[in-house]
Amino acid sequence: MTFTYSLHKIHHPDSFGFSPDAYSRFKFGDDAVARSFGTALAEGFIRDHLCYAGLEKQLVVISSPYAFIPTATFAMKNHFVFRLNSWLAEAGYPVIQEAKVHRTVTYKEDYGELNAAERLKLIGNDAFHIDRTFLEGKTLIFLDDIRITGSHEKMILRMVEEYELKNDIYLLYFAELANPAIHPNIENQLNYHHVKSIFDLEKIIQGDSFFINTRIVKYILNYDYDSFCIFLQNQTETFINLLYNMALGNGYHTIDAYARNLGFIKRCIYPTNNIKA
Repeated sequence: MTFTYSLHKIHHPDSFGFSPDAYSRFKFGDDAVARSFGTALAEGFIRDHLCYAGLEKQLVVISSPYAFIPTATFAMKNHFVFRLNSWLAEAGYPVIQEAKVHRTVTYKEDYGELNAAERLKLIGNDAFHIDRTFLEGKTLIFLDDIRITGSHEKMILRMVEEYELKNDIYLLYFAELANPAIHPNIENQLNYHHVKSIFDLEKIIQGDSFFINTRIVKYILNYDYDSFCIFLQNQTETFINLLYNMALGNGYHTIDAYARNLGFIKRCIYPTNNIKA
């Protein structure tokens, strides 16, 4: 069984059922919004489905694929699990287990501005990996923030087929583009609805609920060098170190487009030759 659920369905380019500004902050690391979205998705899923479904198997929640740096969905997943666990415990069911889909390909392109064919071509060379043995006999919940063209979903289902997974599967989304007449680049309109420049990140990063993710790291590393330098000089040492370590963990030091900005970060951390990076 494969079952798809989305909390919000987008039928009109100017009406979403949620705040586009909040969604933009979420995509760039605002964990307060991730908490709101994850909790709402869990409550909707419980209300619209789990209340009527007999749960006979262990549930496993799996966030969107990532290598080293988690995605924005990972932060939403945390709060989804917290709310769902509360309901499961009250109902006498086992609480959630978690698994990870590992991915191997890193790219700098902004996925949100591409059409369906371009998206599938971009991620088509990627490879997703998961622990098949751990999942045996369990019900899987694959979680993502938004479904636009279904390209990532196709990759997940291709992985399911390749690994010969026989599990019942839920594909859950906070939102879904339900009107095929709307261009897929509406995702980028949402992504950048609040974040218009690198300086719009400061309130998010310096707020009380920042959760670093792939999008914000790539955005900063790919930004205009002069503006990037001004931005970075206003950030804390803790954040600069986190940014550098996350970039290395995802292999971004191997991408030419990021080299200049990453070199500046490295010089901030290692200002003399006494410490070798």
